[in-house]
Amino acid sequence: MEEQALVIALVGVLGIGAQWIAWRTGWPAIVLMLAAGFLAGPVLHIFNPEEIFGDLLEPMIGIGVALILFEGGLSLDLRELKHSGDSVWRLATVGVIIGWALGAGAGYYIAGLVWPVAILFGGILVVTGPTVVLPLLRQSSVQARPASVLKWESIVNDPTGALLAVIAYEYFRLSADGATVFEVVPPLLIAAVIAGLIGYGAAWVIAWTFPRGAVPEYLKVPVLFTTVIGVFVLSNQIEHEAGLVAVTVMGVALANMNVSSLRSIHPFKENIAVLLVSGIFILLSASLEVEELSYLNWRFGLFLLALLFIVRPVTVLLSLLGTSMPWNERLFVAWIAPRGIVLVAISGLFALRLSELGYADGNVLIGLSFAVVVTTIVAHGFTIDLVARWLKIKGNERPGLLIVGSNSWTIALAEQMHELKTPVMIVDSSWQRLTPARQKGLPFYHGEILNEATEHNLDLNPFQVLVAATENEAYNALVCNEFAYEIGRDSVYQLGDVNEADPRALPESLRGRALFESGFGVEDVNERQAEGWVFRKTKLSDQFDFDDAQEKLPDTAHMLLLLRESGRMRFFTHASRPEPRAGDLILSYTPPVTRTAEEKAAKKAARRGPKPQPT
Repeated sequence: MEEQALVIALVGVLGIGAQWIAWRTGWPAIVLMLAAGFLAGPVLHIFNPEEIFGDLLEPMIGIGVALILFEGGLSLDLRELKHSGDSVWRLATVGVIIGWALGAGAGYYIAGLVWPVAILFGGILVVTGPTVVLPLLRQSSVQARPASVLKWESIVNDPTGALLAVIAYEYFRLSADGATVFEVVPPLLIAAVIAGLIGYGAAWVIAWTFPRGAVPEYLKVPVLFTTVIGVFVLSNQIEHEAGLVAVTVMGVALANMNVSSLRSIHPFKENIAVLLVSGIFILLSASLEVEELSYLNWRFGLFLLALLFIVRPVTVLLSLLGTSMPWNERLFVAWIAPRGIVLVAISGLFALRLSELGYADGNVLIGLSFAVVVTTIVAHGFTIDLVARWLKIKGNERPGLLIVGSNSWTIALAEQMHELKTPVMIVDSSWQRLTPARQKGLPFYHGEILNEATEHNLDLNPFQVLVAATENEAYNALVCNEFAYEIGRDSVYQLGDVNEADPRALPESLRGRALFESGFGVEDVNERQAEGWVFRKTKLSDQFDFDDAQEKLPDTAHMLLLLRESGRMRFFTHASRPEPRAGDLILSYTPPVTRTAEEKAAKKAARRGPKPQPT
């Protein structure tokens, strides 16, 4: 008992530690998690998950994968398909057939597997895996359409690959007794359809009960996740791995039933997904035995190269023929196909079953599946940014600023940030208030920022900082509180200071960070705008430091933000002050420059030029 608790704690530390290092360094998190698990398991022998958890390990991983697929399904909105629907459906149908055939052929002719094992493994190779693709897309800045295609393909094809493996296994198991393909495949497909209907039915029940108050708020998350596990287990009773189909359908269906109360569980489900991905990858890589890698030889090396440079590219390029997707995006999708948890979990399961049927090559699948995962994660994880940049589908890498509320102050701020090459967007629900922004050619969005439709009509990925500056302080706080979960509590700001002495004021926990050390409100900046206050840029260097900048500015000036050379924004607030360094640019809000009569006359004379000398 104590040993199991210690291992669970260690798995959490290794998984979340790897995620944190990935965040700090920009390295692929999956690579770091695989390395951490491999070191803790077969290399240093700190723990062996199979010995610690025994028969519980397989159902633990199975339920974890089910929850991850459900969480991924919740992120799939059918409205995204208006831009990439034809490509997604091609990859999910034609691509599956081509990929299965090419993967099986490579397994037989290149890796040297016997046909039954090659066919089953080719079906499993159809998966790409949201546990790997989604973290890669989160870490890299890729344009919306190819990112959407990869996300949809990874989530839809995971249960498809599991179903293909089940079909292949059941056929080879029953064909020994004389069963034909037509006797094996239809019942399995019917079982998959039934599982999908169970998932859809569960989603409908949730969508009907939650808005009507049939489930109290504090029980919604437990009820939802318990239902997912129940649907997964029930569907697996019908046919093994059919549960993956059920939970994926349940997630996608629920995401498109417009259940407003589900918005409140988004932060929780995302946290659960991060914990599950971290834990499962650590457990799987720690479960690997060195002996299982001894099966690998030069033929398997050629197989991995064929998988990277022949099977995946040919599958994608043939599937997308005739679609509207540009060729640079097709090539990008053809390269990015990392495999993850589902591949390893299903391969480990069927390796044992194939061995029981008398296929010696079944034991090879465990080591080969790990080799595929490591190779594809390393190859695609370390090259996704390079390939995206080469194919010119890289999104804007500089952090962007999202400004909610169009007024004279926000437009002046947006102009300054636009000149500094920082992506900026002004959002307002009033077309009239957006008129100055439109006249100045600033990027804008006409709509309600809190409307769910905005998430689909406006790409929010480029914006890592939000400033709410409408006339309504409570609305600004609501916007900041809503986006704090997505952008980060430290990256949402609003005008107006926190009045801790007033018990009727909004608490700090519900607000964004207050802009300016003085805590200017909307009225304060509007008054100063009317007086002619302006933004001023000051560049710091080794010779001109922060103290010099302060001396140069007027006493009444207020520093707003500090812009790093990388584009990262650090704001001066009532609670904190960033640490300036050489190369930073400070944006200050200053009163208009007033000149004496003598200074004005001198400037006027300088414009006219020197007086002509008498000859």
